Amino acid sequence: MSEPQNDSEGWTRFDYSAPDGLRLAGRLYGGDNEGPLPVVCLAGLTRNSADFHELALYLAYEANPRRKVLCLDYRGRGMSAWDRNWENYNPLTEAEDVLAGAIAAGIGEAAIIGTSRGGMIAMILAAMRPAMLKAVVLNDVGPEIDGQGLLRIRAYVEKGRDFDNWADATDAVQAIGQNQFPGFDRKDWQRHARLIFEDKNGKVVRRYDPKIMNTLKSIDIDGPLPSLWPQFVGLKRVPLLVVRGSRSDLLSRETVEKMHVEHPTMRSTVVADQGHAPDLGSAGLPERIATFINRVETPDEATASPAA
Repeated sequence: MSEPQNDSEGWTRFDYSAPDGLRLAGRLYGGDNEGPLPVVCLAGLTRNSADFHELALYLAYEANPRRKVLCLDYRGRGMSAWDRNWENYNPLTEAEDVLAGAIAAGIGEAAIIGTSRGGMIAMILAAMRPAMLKAVVLNDVGPEIDGQGLLRIRAYVEKGRDFDNWADATDAVQAIGQNQFPGFDRKDWQRHARLIFEDKNGKVVRRYDPKIMNTLKSIDIDGPLPSLWPQFVGLKRVPLLVVRGSRSDLLSRETVEKMHVEHPTMRSTVVADQGHAPDLGSAGLPERIATFINRVETPDEATASPAA
């Protein structure tokens, strides 16, 4: 299932099949790290496994204990094949794909780290396969989504296009995200551009299927947005850490407060001067996440009073 690739970068390519036979892939870090609770990382709507590179390197090779980390590309993203039917780009199908990936990797129990869309999938997994989730980290996502943030994401996907060179691609990424991440410099934006785009046939192209946009067109921003509170209830029994960007336009402070009420042992942290979604490889987050997962494996600490 896993073939060596990019070992100099600390990961191997992981290939597997979706329940409907579509070819899917991801990154496996620390594949020989058996024993400690493994980690499964799930990216945002149009994002991919590369988003977790710095975090995965830390958890797999620097943290104590070292963990196996599986970062999956949903169908139509990253290294995974595009689906001919864009209607399959939905959280339920993607959750089923995640389960297939975990089974293929021999992972029965895991800590799930979900950014945005990935956090929604984590909540769905809590209902589909509750025994699998031993800890969850939600990165800038909750059971309520701010309409302004969703509007920005939809506009970003609508305006998405390919470019002739990396300078233009970087300019576009910076223009869209600079209000959310005012502290990023040009090198940061260049790095983020390479997470979203890749070189292909002399062009700088998106690492996702543009038809994903179709899934957002039916959402009425002016009306009540879908709620995931019923799914969030499924996380009550699971140790939970919520990461929120101080400038986030998708996860509000008020929603996090409500989440604390519903999940009294939930822990949360705010990342200063970052919006949606915080870079999990920065701001001391790898260490914070490693400590959180370690506590899960020490029951007395995992059930202690939550820290903000």
